[in-house]
Amino acid sequence: MAKMWAGRFTKETDQGVNDFNSSISFDARMYRHDITGSIAHATMLAHQGIISQADADAIIEGLGSIREDIDSGALQFDPQAEDIHMFIEAELTSRIGDAGKRLHTARSRNDQVALDIRLLLRDEVDEIKALTVTLIKTLCDMALENTETIMPGYTHLQRAQPITFGQHLMAYASMFIRDLGRLGDLKKRMNFCPLGSGALAGTTYPIDREMTASLLGFTAPVMNTLDGVSDRDFCIELASAISLIMMHLSRFSEEVILWCSWEFKFLELDDAFATGSSIMPQKKNPDVAELVRGKTGRVYGDLVTLLSMMKSLPLAYNKDMQEDKEAIFDAVDTVKLCLSTFEPMLRTATVLKDNMRAAAAKGFINATDCADYLTKKGVPFRDAYKITGQLVGLCVQKGLTLETLPLAEYQALSPVFEEDIYQAIDLTACAFSRDCIGGPAKERVEEQIRWALFQLDQLD
Repeated sequence: MAKMWAGRFTKETDQGVNDFNSSISFDARMYRHDITGSIAHATMLAHQGIISQADADAIIEGLGSIREDIDSGALQFDPQAEDIHMFIEAELTSRIGDAGKRLHTARSRNDQVALDIRLLLRDEVDEIKALTVTLIKTLCDMALENTETIMPGYTHLQRAQPITFGQHLMAYASMFIRDLGRLGDLKKRMNFCPLGSGALAGTTYPIDREMTASLLGFTAPVMNTLDGVSDRDFCIELASAISLIMMHLSRFSEEVILWCSWEFKFLELDDAFATGSSIMPQKKNPDVAELVRGKTGRVYGDLVTLLSMMKSLPLAYNKDMQEDKEAIFDAVDTVKLCLSTFEPMLRTATVLKDNMRAAAAKGFINATDCADYLTKKGVPFRDAYKITGQLVGLCVQKGLTLETLPLAEYQALSPVFEEDIYQAIDLTACAFSRDCIGGPAKERVEEQIRWALFQLDQLD
């Protein structure tokens, strides 16, 4: 394919350089957005009298036919094309003749690609948000079913205090709601139109940048043309937001992996979302969660790639910036794949409530409540803390729990103890007595669920 820019050169480009320089293999996915941007550009050029209406009509009709043919598979991408922009322009010119050559008037590939990637990523943000919303709704549904499912809460991976599985799930819902906020914020900053920036300094043609921005659904044109072609903050910001989503998925995956082990056995994955071993017939492996955990590092790498690519780049456009697409596309594809696989894995899992309750009964996770019992009866907290520690030591020595330790043993350490100590250290009572905002009490978890669903209702 002849180069559109070949006029300056007296030699054919070396084939190795052609291959090295080409981006069609990965930027072809932007074809719909490239065509959409070109239709808006042609519409504006005709409106401004820069090209004739007849040429604009031919261009728009030709671009529409190209899009239909690519969609249907009738037109295949030429691997020899330099990029998606040149491929579409060359195909257009071959179909409609000289009118196709007028499309690029008052435009550069620099502002064209900056436009295309914003248009594509704007759509991708909406898809990621939709998948995240689905996961949050699943978490809310599961939490509502487990507002009374007692389990141990952990610090340092040691049993700490009794909570409910519903509260635990809503902790992750809170994380993903913050992710939605980040996606919404970055989309607002992304939604400015670089078209009309030209190569870097705009154009001498009387273009209407507000018109193209409006036609394409942008808030406004990018204010500075140098920034318009050289900005990739929106790619980095999206990769950062995706990295946080992956980090949250990875934390959740780690817990799923632990919960599926025989040492915990809090969760049983559906057979459709687990795998076996080629040699050990008893195995049921949480491979989905493990892959999500592993792919998190891959997305972090995409973020670092983008940051490193932009580090020290002088204004304006540099060819280094071609490297933005593979990294951000990989991050986008990975998070979408992980969200769309993790959600049904979680939704179809069986919660082993009795095992959670049994684990909560061990580890003296009601010790704080025992100390609080003494404090509420006038014992200074530090004294109550020491007495409770002695009681735990006594239980360990005798192979008992605080619930099964005889009242006489309690009273031997403090006469303040009465029969109501057993009610105070009941695991359900311990969890439900934590009735502060955000706590594990049944009503508070239901409150968290209502809050989460309200946040979803407020989305754009």
